[in-house]
Amino acid sequence: MISWEDACRLDEVDPIAAKREEFHLPESTIYLDGNSLGPLPNKAKQRVAQVIEEEWGEDLISSWNKHHWIDLPERVGEKIAPLVGAAPGQLTCCDSISVNLFKLLTAALSMRPGRRVVLSQQDNFPTDLYIGQGLQSLVGEARCELKTVAADQLEAALDDSVAVLLLTEVNFRDGRKHDIARLTAQAHAHDILVIWDLAHSAGAFPVELDKAGVDFAVGCGYKYLNGGPGAPAFVYVASRHQDSLSQPLSGWMGHQAPFDFNENYQAADGVTQFQTGTPGIISMSALDAALNVFADVDLDQLAKKSAALSELFIQCLSEPQADAQLELVSPASAKERGSHLAYVHPQAFAISQALIAEGVIVDFRAPDIIRFGFAPLYIRYRDIWQACRILHDIILSKRYAEARFQAREKVT
Repeated sequence: MISWEDACRLDEVDPIAAKREEFHLPESTIYLDGNSLGPLPNKAKQRVAQVIEEEWGEDLISSWNKHHWIDLPERVGEKIAPLVGAAPGQLTCCDSISVNLFKLLTAALSMRPGRRVVLSQQDNFPTDLYIGQGLQSLVGEARCELKTVAADQLEAALDDSVAVLLLTEVNFRDGRKHDIARLTAQAHAHDILVIWDLAHSAGAFPVELDKAGVDFAVGCGYKYLNGGPGAPAFVYVASRHQDSLSQPLSGWMGHQAPFDFNENYQAADGVTQFQTGTPGIISMSALDAALNVFADVDLDQLAKKSAALSELFIQCLSEPQADAQLELVSPASAKERGSHLAYVHPQAFAISQALIAEGVIVDFRAPDIIRFGFAPLYIRYRDIWQACRILHDIILSKRYAEARFQAREKVT
């Protein structure tokens, strides 16, 4: 049996425990939802105030040069690069995952003339599938055909008809993690280009894009990177492809010389061409500051703590005297999953609402999943122990059956 004292001792020897102090975390709240929206880093709070009061408020338009607003997309991209195993010059920060996927899918298809199939996973995150469906509708099935298969059928579906493999490394529901290196190599054996969505990876554990030979990737700034609600996303384009592709949203900021105001578009060199419109300076500045939290973090320690937190959660829930009546649908092995756990229960939504009412913030994912995220920078082992005790009490007492926990709002 794991005791409170055991959990506290784990906190005492945690090599990254001090990182928690760099976040604004509400009192009496256990935040297990950083896989959907990371909490506010103190540095981001200070930076946003500076941007609003000084840079925008006092220096106005001169801040594009004086405070280097114009360089933010590249600067933020270079801060993210080490977290995903990318050498300099391959990442830029812009737009959203959805918009960036549209750019990459279109560009990748144009690099594989004669092929039209975009292969993805049936339970991939919906926006990834929606973008594929939308592109198929836009250009017609003769040029883009989205094909989806079950996760265990992906390798068998890789053949010479496929142009692009579009996958998310960590499944948003059950947390199952793909082997990026293996699947990328298998796709390349058929001359298939690969796009990885790192929404539930970047900032939670190390990713090795360059080492795995990945072609393209996207990721968001508001989950484990803690950039704030609606924070801009990032796009990765391997350097070997940067001179041979063309992205479809040929906007002003992707131009080689935007302030020459030429009538005709000429793409910028490198990954900068994936910029489109004017960047959102306030939100990008928040992400820029938030990324400073990672500056002195050992990514291997990050990964080890992520696994240890989830293992502790599983252990607490599996104690016979604390049967929580929940079914784990995430992989049992930490090596096979990302930094969250998914449990199934017929009353999952009501239980999640009851947890939130007790100060344990979690996710509900339709139709019957409660999702617990373990962001290692600020979650403590004692938080896991306490959250499990609260969860046990809610389920065993059936407090979730109260009417107030049944009503759903727009965001669940």
